[in-house]
Amino acid sequence: MGELANLTGMGGEMHQAQCNLPALVAIVGCDKRLYLRIKRIMDTVLSCIILVLFSPLLLLIGLLIKLDSSGPVIFGQKRMGYDWRTRRQRTFVLYKFRSMYHNSDQSVHQKYVRNWIRGQEHAESLSNRAALAKLTKDQRVTRVGWILRKTSLDELPQLWNVVRGDMSLVGPRPVPLYEVAEYKDWHKQRLEITPGMTGLWQVKGRGRGTLDEMAQLDIEYINRQSLWLDLWILLLTTPAVILGHGAA
Repeated sequence: MGELANLTGMGGEMHQAQCNLPALVAIVGCDKRLYLRIKRIMDTVLSCIILVLFSPLLLLIGLLIKLDSSGPVIFGQKRMGYDWRTRRQRTFVLYKFRSMYHNSDQSVHQKYVRNWIRGQEHAESLSNRAALAKLTKDQRVTRVGWILRKTSLDELPQLWNVVRGDMSLVGPRPVPLYEVAEYKDWHKQRLEITPGMTGLWQVKGRGRGTLDEMAQLDIEYINRQSLWLDLWILLLTTPAVILGHGAA
């Protein structure tokens, strides 16, 4: 967590610096609603650019999924979201490239998440609790699905969620409703902002931490939000994805 303190501390220092800068930069740093509007514009523009540039790759992935197993190319699942305009939580359908065999039993993951969250309280050590954070050797995953998950390419359709306004490029990861049902009250603080494709937990933990650590990182991000911190997280996401740290 020392590195987290340095990173989020940097975000805090940059946030303070913004308020001392002239004109628009200072206003963005001090006005949360203006920051959210500019962030929304940045999300939309960058997502559209990436979708256009990566369109050949998206088509190739879709073809490989079809050749590898029967079923739809895109998988949708209801997740917990947040509308910053109304300041209310809401659900939305998150999109991914399908990485499992069609009509796989979804209750497997529900049971796993429930056991992961509850088991953390009884694990003997931090390393044992962290080891429960990913469901590995899942026989429901296809051959192409393993590659997509390892490289995080299965997440690319979420750029459409960002364009729609369901998600942001940076923010806490959106979680299924059955995971939210297991949260303690303080964990739910991480749900009080628009979810994102990447965040502090992704660049610092990549699925290797506990639920408490994930929630702490997300809450820390919410408290330290700034355009500079968002850009810093986006820059850190690239090497994290390339190296595959913590990916399934």
